[in-house]
Amino acid sequence: MTKFLVTGSLGQIGTELVNTLCDRYGKNSVVISDKRVKCDSDQIGDCECVVLDVTNAKQLSDLVQKQKITVIYHLAALLSATAENNPQLAWDININGLYNILEVARENNCAVFIPSSIGAFGPTTPPEKTPQDTIQRPTTMYGVTKVAGELLCDYYFKRFGVDTRGLRYPGIISYKTLPGGGTTDYAVEIYYEAIRQKKYTCSLRAGTFLDMMYMPDAIKAAIDLMEADPAKLIHRNAFNVTSMSVDPEKITTSIKKHIPDFTIDYKIDPVRQRIADSWPNSMDDSAAREEWGWQPDYNLDKMTADMLKHLEDKLKVRSGYNE
Repeated sequence: MTKFLVTGSLGQIGTELVNTLCDRYGKNSVVISDKRVKCDSDQIGDCECVVLDVTNAKQLSDLVQKQKITVIYHLAALLSATAENNPQLAWDININGLYNILEVARENNCAVFIPSSIGAFGPTTPPEKTPQDTIQRPTTMYGVTKVAGELLCDYYFKRFGVDTRGLRYPGIISYKTLPGGGTTDYAVEIYYEAIRQKKYTCSLRAGTFLDMMYMPDAIKAAIDLMEADPAKLIHRNAFNVTSMSVDPEKITTSIKKHIPDFTIDYKIDPVRQRIADSWPNSMDDSAAREEWGWQPDYNLDKMTADMLKHLEDKLKVRSGYNE
């Protein structure tokens, strides 16, 4: 029997992944964990919830053995802007936590999914259609931990045969859960403020193009990769995946198709802008498409229509949203 453990379940991706896994495989097949778990069924489903600190190797090992875990979705991490404010903690969680996950996977024959990020690239990376295999010299602690994590996962697969798989996620956009300290947070906040106030003050300047992905595609990509035939995976870890390359103005234009009087202005956050400027404008995800059939379901306008529709219901605000 396949049994899943999800770490970082209260994060932006985790809260939606666990519900999908519980629906798909059954609530008895999924264990939800976070350092600050609150077992709120409205937020993270009816699967078993446990408190877990991934930097505590014994606690992690005991849990995996007790629950007979076979697949780990390891999402516990500090995100880019938060990590830059506390680089020591970021290293502890993002690297030492990952090391503990890989060790327990080695000892218990678990498969592991580990998300990487566009943050693994840097200012010397080719910025347009960034290749799957290219130079990676990030200038943030978050990026350093992601590159180290990619290499560590490759090592554990080649040296110990641990079935590690991963994606380089772009910015993730979702109406269900607010982001938690990432450089691309604006791309979620802008939709909330479009509904609430019909205006938004953006922390990144116009013309800052970054890859983005709607949450349903992010969840689909993770599950599809873990279900893919391993014999077809050449890269295995850190596949580039993306759905769209956008800047604040493109999102604004898409929103204005539904809320014509929406406006945007700018108050640049120098830390977030510096991080964003070091990342690619767009990624080439052809390796993911060729090796395991990656294909997004959402483009910008389809995502915008779905975001605004759901946010009106969630926020109970009449924005004048037009279907």
